[in-house]
Amino acid sequence: MKKDIIPFTADLGTEVAFSQAIKIDKADFKSLLFISGQASIDAKGTVVGKGDIKAQTRQTLENLKSVLNQLGAGMDDVVKVTVFVTDMSHFKEIHEVRREYFKKGNYPASTIVEINKLANDDLMIEIEATAVI
Repeated sequence: MKKDIIPFTADLGTEVAFSQAIKIDKADFKSLLFISGQASIDAKGTVVGKGDIKAQTRQTLENLKSVLNQLGAGMDDVVKVTVFVTDMSHFKEIHEVRREYFKKGNYPASTIVEINKLANDDLMIEIEATAVI
């Protein structure tokens, strides 16, 4: 699959751990994958990293990676993420962890939104994704 990463223009600031836009031509893929919001929950249903945004972000991305792997995809196939956080002041830490999972120059397009609450009071972050394979 060929992904055209649309670079940040001067009037939109500098690159962080996401791309401004991604273009994929219809002939360049077989399937679109829409992955439901993943959170920092382990296989036993326990919240991982209570009170620790980096630990929760890492577990959330590990869960996303696991779903992608089950579908024959990987993190490089993610073209868009929507991130829900309960405290936007964690923006920097979230992006530090994201850089461990997404390669520079291949960051997905991204939206981050602060919300009041997630499904479990101990959860601080949830990430949904769209991937193309």
